[in-house]
Amino acid sequence: MPRLTARPRLAAAALALVLAQFVLAQDGGAPSGPVSSPETAGYSCDTTKCKLPACQCASTSPPGGLSPKDVPQFVTFTADDAIQSYTLEVMDYFLANRSNPNGCSPKMTYFTSLSYTNYSMVTDWYVAGNEIADHTMTHAGKPNTSEIYGNLRALNAFAGIPMSDLTGFRAPMLSWNGETLTHLYNASFKYDSSMTSATLANASNTDAFWPYTLDYGIANNCLEQSDICQGRLKLPGLWELPMYSVFQPNSTSGIHLMDPWLDGNPDEVLDWLKWSFTTHYEGNRQPFGLYSHPIHLAVGYPGVADPIATRQMLQTFLDWVQTHENVWIVSNQQMLAWLQNPVPNAQIANVDAFKCQSPDIPASTKICNGVSANEAGLLNRCNFADFPWQTCYYCPSVEPTPDNPVPSPNKGDTRHTVPSNCSTAFFDPIKNVCTCSSDSCKFTDQTKPIGNYSTNLGGTSSDGSSTAPAGAEATAPMKQNSATIGAVPSLAAVLLAFAFAILA
Repeated sequence: MPRLTARPRLAAAALALVLAQFVLAQDGGAPSGPVSSPETAGYSCDTTKCKLPACQCASTSPPGGLSPKDVPQFVTFTADDAIQSYTLEVMDYFLANRSNPNGCSPKMTYFTSLSYTNYSMVTDWYVAGNEIADHTMTHAGKPNTSEIYGNLRALNAFAGIPMSDLTGFRAPMLSWNGETLTHLYNASFKYDSSMTSATLANASNTDAFWPYTLDYGIANNCLEQSDICQGRLKLPGLWELPMYSVFQPNSTSGIHLMDPWLDGNPDEVLDWLKWSFTTHYEGNRQPFGLYSHPIHLAVGYPGVADPIATRQMLQTFLDWVQTHENVWIVSNQQMLAWLQNPVPNAQIANVDAFKCQSPDIPASTKICNGVSANEAGLLNRCNFADFPWQTCYYCPSVEPTPDNPVPSPNKGDTRHTVPSNCSTAFFDPIKNVCTCSSDSCKFTDQTKPIGNYSTNLGGTSSDGSSTAPAGAEATAPMKQNSATIGAVPSLAAVLLAFAFAILA
């Protein structure tokens, strides 16, 4: 890992980062009770007019009139905030060596903010088949348009994510209102995933709806958002992917949402996860979510005990989940592709979104494109004082902000951004050349016949560390939060340990 320069200033930035993220530890905290009810929602949807793929009523039943036993059980493992070497190691640890029923590696959705993100790693994660989604530029609750749209522009310019693939949004701290949803609708987002379900999936009058469109209004969070419920805000075609709570067994008050592993010891949390998953799987098979700030699960951070027991517990849970038939670990985009055109399990091999196709680019080809073998030695280093980052594309002359998300290039930096008619993996930003046209770009299909390809403890060794290959070159590592399960050092100890690690 490269030695840092401007050490005192970086140390101060590091301390500020840890302190800020300590405050954000409760980002997306769990509700203490129900957040909606049929009476407050006042939701009504005309099923004779609301038809897939464009419209879906809020319902606890699977879409397309399918029986629960005939639909897949989706598990969405999502992540929020910065993408860096620490956080990608976490996702690799849990997913890299697992397989879905078609032999493909599971994919996930990463809701990304600008602050402390290494853009070259965003490119790598996207080219590997994962979804990148919007989480605002600076982690702003109830964000304005600059925060939302600016993040799209920055992800497009500095990570090479096509605008057409930036389709999802989650509000930081799950802090949103009607204006937030209207901003998303006006910008042609495909979905939001900020609303919560806080009743058991198999309870009567539950708000654990399958994802639905807002053509007929909002059915979640109506005890908190009464001004936009009762059909007052209708946004045709915008999907809502509710976040489903985790419950303590036989309890309606022990509710957990984001990072539930921070709320109890590993044995307790494993029981919560298994019990809650079962209410989905043996009921109407609403999607089951693991909603994470992966920095809480990172290892190797100075001054903080590695959460090995928690990591191993989650591996055990995922192993157990994959012993069930018709379980698919997918990104939100993949799930939405099925939701818009639902097919029974017997036909799921035909769903293109679940297949795995990798760009067919010889390792000897040297272009900065999000593929480690191709881009080695080509990353562009943007040496900002607060947080240096890397990119395949040009370095801006000043740090991006919501009001200026795509500054002009540094003097002499002639790299280019990905054009809309070229796939990220096939674009050479140094020569400004698309190495193939849309109809000649080649991909290798690695999809297998439907079967059981799951393995226990994917991506782990006996000490709970990852055996997945390393990602792109790392910039200065920044752990965003110090919270762990078990022995938690004081905030002062964490700050001092991190400062001394940088100054050493």
